[in-house]
Amino acid sequence: MVDAGRITVEESRDLGLTEVPVGDVPAPDMAVLAAERALAAAGRDAGPVGLVAHAWLYHQGHDFWSPAHYIADRLGARAALPLGVQQMSNGGAAALGVAVDKLLADPRLQAALVTTADRFTPPGFDRWTADYGVVYGDGGTAALLRRHSADVKAGLFVRSLAFVTASAYEVMYRGRDAFSPAPLWHGGRVDVRRPKKAYLETHGGISDFTESARQCVRAVLLQALVEAGLEPGDSRIRCVALPRLSDSVLGMMYLPVLDGLVNGDIVRERESSGHLGAGDMLANLAHISSAIGLESGEFAVVLGGGGGFTWSCLVVQAV
Repeated sequence: MVDAGRITVEESRDLGLTEVPVGDVPAPDMAVLAAERALAAAGRDAGPVGLVAHAWLYHQGHDFWSPAHYIADRLGARAALPLGVQQMSNGGAAALGVAVDKLLADPRLQAALVTTADRFTPPGFDRWTADYGVVYGDGGTAALLRRHSADVKAGLFVRSLAFVTASAYEVMYRGRDAFSPAPLWHGGRVDVRRPKKAYLETHGGISDFTESARQCVRAVLLQALVEAGLEPGDSRIRCVALPRLSDSVLGMMYLPVLDGLVNGDIVRERESSGHLGAGDMLANLAHISSAIGLESGEFAVVLGGGGGFTWSCLVVQAV
């Protein structure tokens, strides 16, 4: 991409990527594949699943349609309530929150599946130039949530999941554009840079948003730690996983908050994925499960966020 003139050398270094996955499978089918893998890892089938919560960022292959119902049907989760969840890049975390809340509220529900999937393809989306400091990768993710029982011998406990919102910044993704009567009305493709540039011009730069974002990240992190019964300096916190974004974006919102506050290694697992739309949080959970190797009783913190803006923080503990 550098050689082709699509991005500069400086942008390449900031992005921290070596490659980005480009899929030839429709997004909802990627969610099905991820969910099948999650069910197999847990030694379960989809029959007892009572909720399928699916989150996405971009076009799912049909204009007027419910991908969540498609995913539930393909999995054989025919007793499940299929639910679509959209909250921009925080959609996976929001879907996880819906699943956690329903498990807590409904004693009849024994298991819930959370899925995400996106495929950022031309002509409607140019993964390399659609946004600042972000390259979008294709992929599906999934997580199976169950109530704790004696037969659970491995996995991760969800200890807390917190959200903090600053809705005033929805304008960053709207800019000066008028409300349109149909998708891709303004220019025929997704262009996140145009409304963000309009915001910067109108508000005299990014400083106000930066300060507010850091305050929100700090608030959601501390809230999640308190609800998990942890102090920020607890030695049992093994790692803190960040959204799969560039150094410049992470440096604007996340890293200054973490500096000197929380113990644990900083995980930036983006090198071969880019930003997975709504899927970063679940992809980071998969990485923690398969590659970090938490010891029994150790904790991991997973931060997320998405345009609008809402920030999220999940705390999990090794069984």
